[in-house]
Amino acid sequence: MSAVAVQAAPAPVAPQPRRSGRPGWGSPSVYFVALLLVGVMLAPVIYIILGGFRTNSQITNDPSGLPHPWVFSNYVDVLTGSTFWHEAWNSAVAATLTTLGVVAFGLMVSFVLARYHFRGRGVMYALFASGLMFPMTVAITPLYILVKDLGLMNSLAGVILPQIGFGLPTTVIILVPFLRAIPAELQEAAEVDGCSRLGFFWRMVLPLSKAGVITVGILAFIASWNSYLLPLFILNNDSSYTLPLGVQAFASEYSVDTAKVLAFTSLSMLPALAFFSLFERRIVGGLTGAVKG
Repeated sequence: MSAVAVQAAPAPVAPQPRRSGRPGWGSPSVYFVALLLVGVMLAPVIYIILGGFRTNSQITNDPSGLPHPWVFSNYVDVLTGSTFWHEAWNSAVAATLTTLGVVAFGLMVSFVLARYHFRGRGVMYALFASGLMFPMTVAITPLYILVKDLGLMNSLAGVILPQIGFGLPTTVIILVPFLRAIPAELQEAAEVDGCSRLGFFWRMVLPLSKAGVITVGILAFIASWNSYLLPLFILNNDSSYTLPLGVQAFASEYSVDTAKVLAFTSLSMLPALAFFSLFERRIVGGLTGAVKG
């Protein structure tokens, strides 16, 4: 019996990936552009912070130079004065109460829109979504008249209540996908175990939507801390100024002392920068969860 030579089949060749002419995310050009954009955004912040460590003569002679020698008296004068701390306290109170109101009301509205079916639910959700297209600048005049008629001028309440209202659209848009993602079977099982709707809200909804709640809370806090236009119209008394208004008043009072103005400005923006840097991952994770939901 003759031997039959069996030719082995050639091994399959893996298809080569198609090369695109566009650079990948790991290419040096992408990192260069990213670093360039970061540098452009951080340059003004670094300039303001370093400017507080200089004297007025140094800034006049070399506006873009480094402190030489370093002068700490500007920051010391701002921190030892009562103006900065009083305005920082007003900003902290306004931002904290605004955040609590936005989270509380937004969470309740989002729970109803996400978990219950009723006539007009889509219209109500569209109403909140349309609120994103109307900034506070458009409504500042009627808002000023309303706050004045309510007798809330020169008070933090006149700033907090409108900020809560304007913060609700973003909160609802972010939280509704989180609450919709909670399985209906989980709510049914809770009802079988004798858990009321309010109990299900506190025991199940809040823990499962913690990422979204933290995200909207951080966004509301930073927006309130940096708010300038609304306090400018509502607050006319120095004792009720928040930090953004305080920076303007301080710059007007010490217009000839540029170094001290830069020190006051840098101290005013550092809390928001630190707060945002600490919770950056929380914000990204919350927004990612909202998109997935």
